Amino acid sequence: MNTQDFRKHAHELVDWMADYFENIEKYPVKSQVQPGEIYCQLPDSPPENGESMEKIMADFEKIILPGITHWQSPNFHAFFTANSSYPSVLAEMLTATLGAQCMIWETSPAAAELEEQVLNWLKEMLALPSHFEGVIQDTASSATLCAILTAREKASNYQTNQQGLAKNSYRIYCSTQTHSSVDKAVRIAGLGHENLVKVEVDEEQALKPLALQSAIEADLQAGLHPLCVVASLGTTGTTAVDPLAAIAQICVEHKIWLHVDAAFSGTALVLPEFRWIARGLEFADSFVFNPHKWMFTNFDCSAYYVKDVQALIQTFSILPEYLKTKTRGLVNDYRDWGIALGRRFRALKLWFVIRTFGVEGIRERVRFHIDLAKNLSEVIAEHPHFEIMAPTLFNALFFRFKPALSSEDELNTLNEQLVHALNESGSIYLTHTKISGKYIIRMVIGQTYVEERHVKKAWKIIQETAHKLGG
Repeated sequence: MNTQDFRKHAHELVDWMADYFENIEKYPVKSQVQPGEIYCQLPDSPPENGESMEKIMADFEKIILPGITHWQSPNFHAFFTANSSYPSVLAEMLTATLGAQCMIWETSPAAAELEEQVLNWLKEMLALPSHFEGVIQDTASSATLCAILTAREKASNYQTNQQGLAKNSYRIYCSTQTHSSVDKAVRIAGLGHENLVKVEVDEEQALKPLALQSAIEADLQAGLHPLCVVASLGTTGTTAVDPLAAIAQICVEHKIWLHVDAAFSGTALVLPEFRWIARGLEFADSFVFNPHKWMFTNFDCSAYYVKDVQALIQTFSILPEYLKTKTRGLVNDYRDWGIALGRRFRALKLWFVIRTFGVEGIRERVRFHIDLAKNLSEVIAEHPHFEIMAPTLFNALFFRFKPALSSEDELNTLNEQLVHALNESGSIYLTHTKISGKYIIRMVIGQTYVEERHVKKAWKIIQETAHKLGG
């Protein structure tokens, strides 16, 4: 392919992309293919000779597109959103064109300095503590692993990286509702899953500070070493908010690393009326939220902040001869701020999004999503055969279908059937969670360009499908 061919096909692809966004509602939201269906359509061996872009795109539309779940559809209400937007896509095109590997300042000074300033912008937008210093990670899972590894190294006076960790008595604490990335991070960090303490939650699924205090004191009496507490501002199951201020006091008292996971709901901090969830954040050692979830910046882009940046760098920095530069120490070499050496130019798309929407535009869109969710929550609560199962704090709803004279087991089966029927219809896409053994439907209203009509359509489909299943 030469430059002329590239220009021609690039224009064709941009037209295809624009058509896709205009027609995205026509696709089944959740892919309707069966396991192995895509694989069986692919040749067993690669082509010996090059093929035309026309043939490749034809196969893309015939084979690949049916196997895609359309995360950018306004009828996508599953998991947490992984939002994109027009400016984000445009920036990603530039990122791919530049093809920069942004491991250190000298490999692309603009990438490093834009990342530093955009993270400062986010800090201002979310009213984060001024002493925080930020870096973009790929995901919140990586950021949480970085937090636990840094806590481990700081507690061991950076000896674990040198001597290894055959057996340890470090303890990590989180609620029973905390994301599974904490479980994985504890395993990867070599701390052992047995040293992860799941703390009891209250009726709103938030961590109980007194239970945390008791667990820490019991471990201290047993000769164990409390290392890190992970507090959640918006759990995956029910968007529960752990009482951060009370947790922070406990961590300060016992000199324990406090990591705050606000992967999804952290975006809500752009709204002054939601900053109550972050009271006590000034005492945290690290904080993460994902612009790629609810701030209209396509995957992957996770903003990670730390209080002690030198502890982070000392944990991850390795300096082979080929990475030594005369600017070291004068600039931020972000490969020292996380696990990977190679780094994408993620800051560019975040810069495009913030400048295109503006801070007020982001606030308006986030507030609109929250209003849509709260309005639907009120409608569901008034329905005689549905019930709300958890508070609607942000833009996620938790409810179930509850026809009369049904046992808990019957309700679980019925609601599971309802979710499967809805998803198989292709009209909308929902997921579920369980609270105290009860099967609960999760509905997130946060796709970038979702409108009220999409929410009304979803609720109508839910009612009609439920009626067909069980009255």
